[in-house]
Amino acid sequence: MSEHKKKEGLNIELTEEIAEGIYSNLAIINHSPSEFVVDFIQVMPGISKAKVKSRVVLTPQHAKRLMKALADNVTKFENQHGEIKDVDPTSGIPMNFGGPTPIA
Repeated sequence: MSEHKKKEGLNIELTEEIAEGIYSNLAIINHSPSEFVVDFIQVMPGISKAKVKSRVVLTPQHAKRLMKALADNVTKFENQHGEIKDVDPTSGIPMNFGGPTPIA
């Protein structure tokens, strides 16, 4: 079964599989003169290898529109729920998520 959403006269189909979503706790963004590539990655605690779960390729114009829409939504979220705390950028990617170090 699929859901339908209307936006400015555009009928957008959302399949059940896509509606489930994919969890990502890391995104890596690269660009060329003609496109932006966003890789969504799932990093697991204590494991130094991670898989790209989804890749989205955007034109520069769409990347800028996405950036503005995301900034707008973050502002609305923070107005409703309080400031989102950022991790210390000098600490790198948190590999253990604050839990105990795994032992094999």
